[in-house]
Amino acid sequence: MALNFTPSVHQGANVLKKRREDKKNTSERAQIKWLPQKRQLTFLKACGLSFPFRYYIDENEEGLPKIFKRPDEDMPSGIQEPKAKVIGYGGAAGGGKSDALLMSLFAGILANPGAKCGFFRREYPQLEGSGGAIMRSKEIFADFPGAKWNGTQRAWTFTSLNNGIITFNHLKQEDDIYNYQSQQFDYIAFDEATQFLRKQYRYLVTRLRATVKGVFPIFMLATNPGNIGHAWFKKEFIEIGPPEEPHTVMVEQNPPRYEKHIFIPAYLDDNIILEDRDPSYRSNLENQDEVTRKRLLKGNWDIHAGQFFPKFSRNIHVVEPIEIPHYWRRFITVDYGLDMAAVYWIALSDMGFYYVYRELHQPNIALSDLADEILSRMKPPEREMISYIVIPPDLFNTRKQETGKSGRQILVENGLSGYGLRMADNRRVEGWRLMREYLKPIDDPFHDGDGEPDKVARILFFRGHVPKIVSHIPMLQHSELDANDVDNEPHHITHGPDSIRYFLMSRPPLKSLTEKQKEKIWKKRKKRTEPLYEETGY
Repeated sequence: MALNFTPSVHQGANVLKKRREDKKNTSERAQIKWLPQKRQLTFLKACGLSFPFRYYIDENEEGLPKIFKRPDEDMPSGIQEPKAKVIGYGGAAGGGKSDALLMSLFAGILANPGAKCGFFRREYPQLEGSGGAIMRSKEIFADFPGAKWNGTQRAWTFTSLNNGIITFNHLKQEDDIYNYQSQQFDYIAFDEATQFLRKQYRYLVTRLRATVKGVFPIFMLATNPGNIGHAWFKKEFIEIGPPEEPHTVMVEQNPPRYEKHIFIPAYLDDNIILEDRDPSYRSNLENQDEVTRKRLLKGNWDIHAGQFFPKFSRNIHVVEPIEIPHYWRRFITVDYGLDMAAVYWIALSDMGFYYVYRELHQPNIALSDLADEILSRMKPPEREMISYIVIPPDLFNTRKQETGKSGRQILVENGLSGYGLRMADNRRVEGWRLMREYLKPIDDPFHDGDGEPDKVARILFFRGHVPKIVSHIPMLQHSELDANDVDNEPHHITHGPDSIRYFLMSRPPLKSLTEKQKEKIWKKRKKRTEPLYEETGY
């Protein structure tokens, strides 16, 4: 089936008159009033379903929508294997998510006539009405040959495509999942996925199977940050690694089961049609409270109501790993309890920035074993670089009943002698206040002077090396008993932040650099990086 897509861009641009050049396996020509925008095309590529779309929409030099043709090398001849089994899409509001889901299902049927597809919202009224997926589907599919709408069954049947079907479904109650116990879908799409419980999403994954030869079954989830499913979506799609790359994710623990997941971010900036049609949409989002604004406008997954560190941002505080110079001072900080040990390795740059570069997060570990684990994570040269190790006060004072020794003594006897074990300053309010200062965004001192400087912070975290602390810092809440303190629940997320707090309290007072000091550091850095030999440039 070859399609002749003829979108009309509303600013008065010419109607696209070019037709698909590839006429292989063409049985008929059909009109459909939709073209992907650039970010939607990226999502369709991840699904392996971009083949029907020779053209896409992007901004021209004036910032207006323009139709572009895909290069021949970027144009697949048919369906491709998807990049992952489960594909997340979205982030900010207005990213064109619902359209992308509808057209991915349609492209699946186009490639595999007879395929069965399910489009899900949490409640049925969300499917209906202005802006609902059902009304939007009628605008897109109504003119397609053989497309028949059944209002009773809430389903499209495409008779010209071997009766391929798209049904519109809801899961209002948790146990509504069992209404689909005997059903099978080649493709499933969850719109506003964070409105669903993880149990609902995982159960529907079991309904995913190929009913037509040649199908690559995939599960697609489009959403914004927030709502009841925020935590599970963030864990399985945002925290797994860089976006637009497939990652292997553990989805069940007993027994362990793994899937490939990928996340394709989308922002309001990506929907140039909406921005051009309704310029007030952006201002409406900008006028919301801080939490709503950052979630819906920026696609920020790390902000929520009651958040203790609302300035924490992956775009600022999480950096790509670098090779740490041998002359940077290094430290280790430990929080220890019977339920969890949280250990971090931190390096201090010559510019005064702290880089958290390694993490050990282990439950139910004895102190003697913890000492072994700490040593095992370091090669001998690095062991000589550690300036000191910060440990909790109770490891100095508490005598273990079974050994009659303090925790500090156990650590020393098991290999951590000579590391200058320091007692942590355990003042909570003062510690959190200091940590907020270190996390405060500041202008990048390496800014070259052109345009607005990027933001950095005094403490930074290596991407992919310290996932627990990057996840747990933005989850911390204000205590109901003391607004200046962190809530101790959920307890498992407090160990890493406590460990970082101990370390920061061990450092000298935070000072801002004067312009003269910055200039002096720049000169030193420039001299250190100058080539030794003019002939070679090295």
